[in-house]
This record gives sequence, structure tokens and C-alpha cells, in this order.
Amino acid sequence: MQALEFIRHLDDKIAGLIQVSPPLAYLALFLIIFAETGLVIMPFLPGDTLLFAAGIFAHPEKNGFNVWLLLFLLTLAPLLGDTVNYHMGKWLGPKLFKNEHSKFFKRSHLLATQEFFEKHGPKTVIIARWIPIVRTFAPFVAGMGAMEYKRFFSYSLLGAVLWVWICVWAGYLLGGIPFFKDHFEGVMLAMMVITGGPVVFEAIKHRIAAKKAAAAKA
Repeated sequence: MQALEFIRHLDDKIAGLIQVSPPLAYLALFLIIFAETGLVIMPFLPGDTLLFAAGIFAHPEKNGFNVWLLLFLLTLAPLLGDTVNYHMGKWLGPKLFKNEHSKFFKRSHLLATQEFFEKHGPKTVIIARWIPIVRTFAPFVAGMGAMEYKRFFSYSLLGAVLWVWICVWAGYLLGGIPFFKDHFEGVMLAMMVITGGPVVFEAIKHRIAAKKAAAAKA
């Protein structure tokens, strides 16, 4: 519910930050994207929706962000976040996820990402950019032994550029269309549903599989 409320008032929050201090607004967006990709306890933070909204506020009519500075900072944020996350996975991974009932380091998220890695290989680092939760855990899993750092970094860089530039430019280009300006809240909620859909689908699939496995043992 908190995430939903955040999304619903995202335009007011961004507009308020810009009004108070543009540098503060840039910093806030940078830190949110960095935390969402760099800290395994922050998978609930907005990613795609925030990038899209930032692009809308970079449109000239909004008189808000400079689109080129925004693209640079928001591409750097997930790249640095991935690097931090990768090294956390390398040095702390096995220790952090020993407790299966931990509220912060959920083993279920880790296992789901590991399965994703097994299915898609190194491309997971790029594909995961578009899947909430998985994009937070993919660098961590890569650091736990799935990829060497040089190879990981190249995939991370490509993924960051594709993810940030597509989302920001989509918001920028659509920001000038009256429908999107007049229905900001609805557009953001639709984005949340679209981007969160794969996570919900995977959760349902895992729950069904777990029930079948339990029934087979009974």
C-alpha cells in the first residue's frame, strides 16, 4: 500500500523537490535508483515508474530537469548500484541468506533469481532490468559466482543504458501529449501493473509448484 501511495503522488513529490531545489531533485532520483539496484533490502523501491516520471519532468513544458544531465546521472546510478551489489554478493552472499525466515534477506527472492540465471544465463543482467525484484538480486547472484566481474560489468553497462534511456525517453516524448499530462496518476499506476506483472506471475507459479510438491509428498 505504501508503494501504491508513493506512485499515486509521484508527480507531486518530484515537482515539490524541483521547486525546493533542482540539485536535490537530481540527487533524490539518483539515490533511489542506486538503492533499488544496489541494496538487496530495497527491491520495493520504484524503478521503471520513477524513470518514466523523471522523463516526463524533463519535457520542456515542465521546466524541470535537463534531459541529458538526467540521463547521465540515472545511467550512472544503476551501474554503481550493480557494482556495489555484485561485490556484496561476492563477499557476503552466503552469510546473509542463511536464515530462511529473514524479513530483509528473503531466500525466496534469491532462489527465484538463481533460477532466472540458470534459464537465461549472463543475459539475466540485461533482462532483469525490466523485472522488479529480479533486477535487485541479479547483481548479487552474479557476485556469488555466476559471472566474472569484467563480463558482468559489460552486461550491466548495456542493461543500464537500455533501461534508463528507454524509460526516460518514453516519459520525455509522451510528456508533451495532453492525455498523459492530464492522467499522470493513471499512467503511473498502469506502469506499475505492467512492470510488476511478471513478478506476480512468477510468485503465483512458484506457489502452485510448491503446493503440488507438498501434495506429492503427502
